[in-house]
Amino acid sequence: MEKRADSKGKNKKGGLKARTQKLKAGILKSYYGNPIKDMKLIAITGTAGKVVVAHYVHEILRGSGEQVAVLASDQPFKLGMLHKFLSDAWKAGANYVIVTVPASTLRDNVFYGLPVHVAAMTNFVTSSLKDMTADEYLDSEKTLFDMKPEIVILNHDDVNYETFAEFKGTKETFVYGQTGGDVKILNSKLYPKGTEATLSIKSEVVSMATFVPGETATSYMACAATIAEALGIKTEKIIDGIAEYLPE
Repeated sequence: MEKRADSKGKNKKGGLKARTQKLKAGILKSYYGNPIKDMKLIAITGTAGKVVVAHYVHEILRGSGEQVAVLASDQPFKLGMLHKFLSDAWKAGANYVIVTVPASTLRDNVFYGLPVHVAAMTNFVTSSLKDMTADEYLDSEKTLFDMKPEIVILNHDDVNYETFAEFKGTKETFVYGQTGGDVKILNSKLYPKGTEATLSIKSEVVSMATFVPGETATSYMACAATIAEALGIKTEKIIDGIAEYLPE
């Protein structure tokens, strides 16, 4: 009997925490004047590559003359931090905000009530998980795509692609990867201090390069290129933006 009572108590506590977070989100949204209504939110999630893709997209949009703010980290962040960032971005005149989205942040309802313009997935590497199981991670990630983003970007090469393929953008859905999609990876060359890749973007063959080394950089370039393509950015701006990013 005690065991069942403890379980019920945990469920009630979890439900209370979720309701409290949602209430706080509404209060913060009102306190800061709902700045997101004047900006487009690009949310990038996945176990790896979120930060690199966010910076690629930041450089691409900035090079295209857009006013952009970026909040990029592999670490989770609090509700108050996100809403303050959105407020500061709005005050600085941003029309796009790019935010990396750890699964734990989604689990904690930090993004509750925010309209998502683009939701993009990099990959799902189980060896990268530390604070949750694979099933818990997937459930948390689905939260983002359940928020009815206008545009959804998916990685066709990811082992969990079929799980996320059920999610569609309310306006458009784009796919990238070696195995097919709107942006297809044709080949790549690896160097000690960078990576070159050839992509097919809507049947146009494009060569690009980055100062980010490693095979995974090719996938990150493809993800960023797909986001930019979905936003209607010209191909030359995509190439220039990816080349501009200098990792620390």
